[in-house]
Amino acid sequence: MIVLQLFFDGISMGCLYALIALAMVIIYKASEVPNFAQGNMGMISTFAAYYIMEKYGFNFPLSVVGALIFSILLAIFFEFVFLRRAKEPNILNLILITIGFERILYGLAGWKFGADQKLFPSSFDPLPLQRDAVFNVGGVAMGHVGIIVIAVSGVLIISLFLFFKYTNLGIAMKATQQNKLAARINGIRINRIMSVTWALSSMVGAIAAMLLVPGTATGLDANLMLAPLLKGFAAAVLGGMTSLIGSIGGGIILGVIEKFFGFYVSSEFEVVVSFAIIILILWFRPSGLFGRHFVRKV
Repeated sequence: MIVLQLFFDGISMGCLYALIALAMVIIYKASEVPNFAQGNMGMISTFAAYYIMEKYGFNFPLSVVGALIFSILLAIFFEFVFLRRAKEPNILNLILITIGFERILYGLAGWKFGADQKLFPSSFDPLPLQRDAVFNVGGVAMGHVGIIVIAVSGVLIISLFLFFKYTNLGIAMKATQQNKLAARINGIRINRIMSVTWALSSMVGAIAAMLLVPGTATGLDANLMLAPLLKGFAAAVLGGMTSLIGSIGGGIILGVIEKFFGFYVSSEFEVVVSFAIIILILWFRPSGLFGRHFVRKV
């Protein structure tokens, strides 16, 4: 039964990595820029939910909604103020801008909320959830939070695929990702689509961060997303930085491998798995397991 337990724990953790990877891939497909501020954008949005809950007394669902609105506004602000107005931007400059913004958010969180870890959420009310409650199914301990992580991740992933396939906005985003010039010629407002893309990515990252705290039984502090961002990036590289399906598959594969490695080898070296996967995939298959490798001919 230990194998089934490891699979469940790995899938639960892998869903979180998949959401972080998905958020990064959404941005990368649109701009070819890996957003290294993704983690701390989710972290600061989680602090927003914590602040709304503790300061104003809102319940958990309303605090999450408030945090998602905050994450959307934060992403639009970042894209409009910093990225869109960058002078003669290239990929390296944009990457450095995202790293700089990541440091700004880290400093703001430490300054405003301090270094002490916070309990989030303090209560799931009115949802009938308990932090430590588990279901025992065939000898496999399935926690309430772990089940919710898998369920929410599944619903969100399905919703995103339906959004990109069947809505006009989703189709416009795909067109912009494929060819900005052609999309502009066909009347698509590129700047507006880029703002929506960043907002969508930020919202997905915020959901991942808010699920991460109860899902991993950790406290909320400014360092919340440092390791998960690395693992989400590793999942995106594993699945393919240009593949939405690949990011999901990469996250789940990484989560399962990490749990088995931690149990049979050492939990102290779980983070090594992420680094090793990035190195091996970039060495043997740079496009990822599910990505397509394109060759430009001049």
